[in-house]
Amino acid sequence: MEYKNLIAGDWSETVAAAANINPSDTQDVLGYAANSPAEDMERAIAAARDAAPGWAASTPQQRFDVLDAIGTEILARKAELGKLLSREEGKTLPEGIGEAARAGQIFKFFAGETLRQAGEILGSVRPGVGVEVTRSPVGVVGLITPWNFPIAIPAWKIAPALAYGNAVVLKPAELTPGCAHALAEIINRSGLPEGVFNIVFGTGSTVGQTLVQSRHVDAISFTGSVETGSAIAAACGAQRKKLQLEMGGKNPMVVLDDADLETAVDASLNGAFFSTGQRCTASSRLIVTEGIHDRFVAALGERMTRLRVGNALDDSTQIGPVVDERQLEKDLYYLDVAASEGGQVLGGQTLQRSTKGFYLAPALVTETSNDMRINQEEVFGPLASVIRVADYDEALVVANDTPFGLSAGICTGSLKYATHFKAHAEAGMAMVNLPTAGVDYHVPFGGTKGSSFGAREQGSHAKEFYTKVKTAYTLA
Repeated sequence: MEYKNLIAGDWSETVAAAANINPSDTQDVLGYAANSPAEDMERAIAAARDAAPGWAASTPQQRFDVLDAIGTEILARKAELGKLLSREEGKTLPEGIGEAARAGQIFKFFAGETLRQAGEILGSVRPGVGVEVTRSPVGVVGLITPWNFPIAIPAWKIAPALAYGNAVVLKPAELTPGCAHALAEIINRSGLPEGVFNIVFGTGSTVGQTLVQSRHVDAISFTGSVETGSAIAAACGAQRKKLQLEMGGKNPMVVLDDADLETAVDASLNGAFFSTGQRCTASSRLIVTEGIHDRFVAALGERMTRLRVGNALDDSTQIGPVVDERQLEKDLYYLDVAASEGGQVLGGQTLQRSTKGFYLAPALVTETSNDMRINQEEVFGPLASVIRVADYDEALVVANDTPFGLSAGICTGSLKYATHFKAHAEAGMAMVNLPTAGVDYHVPFGGTKGSSFGAREQGSHAKEFYTKVKTAYTLA
């Protein structure tokens, strides 16, 4: 299959160059994605710019109908889309279907948001003057999305952009073009006017850079690496362009002596290793107090080694493959670094299965300190490290000792410690007796410090990024 660009309602003919490889079976080629030149992105931006005024003037009912239709089709086809996702990205089939369902729910939620948009009428401090506060679309929004949630993350950017009346240009991840193309097909037959939604496949250095640098794009929302996000921030800052960044995490899971051991192990196992650890909210640092440390490490290690790693489509698989060879090499590199710095590595070996793929056994690195690279740099694989601490006070200091601040968790039976942690963890999201990964679609998502920049994503808070505010004064 050829994944073509969608520009102004037309599937444009381009040279198909990049093969879409199944990480569970490298002999399985799903299709070929367009390796687009900058000119294709410029045409998409122009199409969005032409279509933006008409969509901005659309009624709430028009927007509701479009977003509701998109959500309805996604949910009706969640099994099919989930299977595609699992073949393409490597999530297990239940995870793939779950992500597809979440994308449908996101569009349904923002369909409802089109009918809940409201302004304010306020009294002025001056007699005889009325004040109105209203919101309007930003204009043309450029979206750059990652490979690890190839349906859900595009959904939670596209849906609010359209709901609040913006035109969209999407640059999806190079590793997962199939999911993006399938989503674009659904959006294109939803009744959306031509040019309001456009998608361009290609490299970040070509089409991504063109999108970011264009003076005809009013806002950029990006999810990806710190390095790329920092470069985008510099470019957007120079243009005074509205910007939203999500750039990863090094998320702590604190386990206190009074924690229920089974709850702590379940939460840590899920947060660290499910989705092959390829989540920005993964529990990559397990900070464990002295009294429970040895029991926790033994129980978690035993559970981890029993996890079944295999083809994402196999019913028995609990952990799918790493997304590609480069990510696998990165994971193995960090395990070597951790061992060289004194960490004790359990697991982490490459695996052979009936189909050739990028299979890696989950790894637990013990006897680490927080200054080690494994605890300061995001790896993005099925790897977790354990840091032994004396008590809650030390655990909190270590949890916050990171340049990131996306998600943070604590396992404890103490209301006192849980309450204090929620207030003092330097993260945008805090979890108590739950995995650090796993969030609801109707509430804000985002972090602090190096993890995020700009307004929150998801839920009604999304309007802070996708709209601009006007205050009008009228003399009565």
